Amino acid sequence: MLRVEDLSVSYGSVQALEGVNLEVAARGVLHGIIGPNGAGKSTLMDAITGRRRPTRGRVFVDGQDITQRSVTWRRRAGMSRSFQRTSIFPGLTVREQLELVASQLGEPDLDQIVDAFELRPALDQVADSIAYGDQRRVDIALAMIGKPSLMLLDEPAAGLSTTETVALFEHLVALVRQRGVTALVVEHDVDAVFRFCDDVTALDLGRLLVSGKPEAVRKDPRVINAYLGSAA
Repeated sequence: MLRVEDLSVSYGSVQALEGVNLEVAARGVLHGIIGPNGAGKSTLMDAITGRRRPTRGRVFVDGQDITQRSVTWRRRAGMSRSFQRTSIFPGLTVREQLELVASQLGEPDLDQIVDAFELRPALDQVADSIAYGDQRRVDIALAMIGKPSLMLLDEPAAGLSTTETVALFEHLVALVRQRGVTALVVEHDVDAVFRFCDDVTALDLGRLLVSGKPEAVRKDPRVINAYLGSAA
């Protein structure tokens, strides 16, 4: 589904990513990306979605080389993205913005998304008046509209409580499975990542440390030394 080959990104003299290889083979899976601040997680997401051109390497989706494709082309081809900060329309009701995006992307089953994220009670409320946890769910619901084949989420649980994080990931897993979406998730809440993700990749200083099943990654000495410490 997604293959990244020898991906490198530099900002002037700063090497943000160096020779990263990553493969997510199946649909309907949640793949977590973890690592300390400065590990290159958001840069990896930017390079995959076309917001940042790699200095070396290639990105393939469904076997097609999309390295030179634009952000717009990738979204129309089925790649969606959410960011660390919510990108909802604050002056519109939840219903208005969901229906607006659904009409643009030809979403055939908006009700499924609304119900999966338990947004029906908030549909007629203006988005900036609802709780922050609800706003995060709206943000991810917008990314899910249009039946994307690949969805990239940058810290979806940022600012949420433990209870809200668990609920958000439960909703996310349910929709990923139902819709056959491949989701790549950058998240600092490692407990949520190891609990809900099918596979996990750990980065440090722009390089890939290890990629594999959650328990194997959690016990890997390189990951413990670079990021988890005693939390492992």
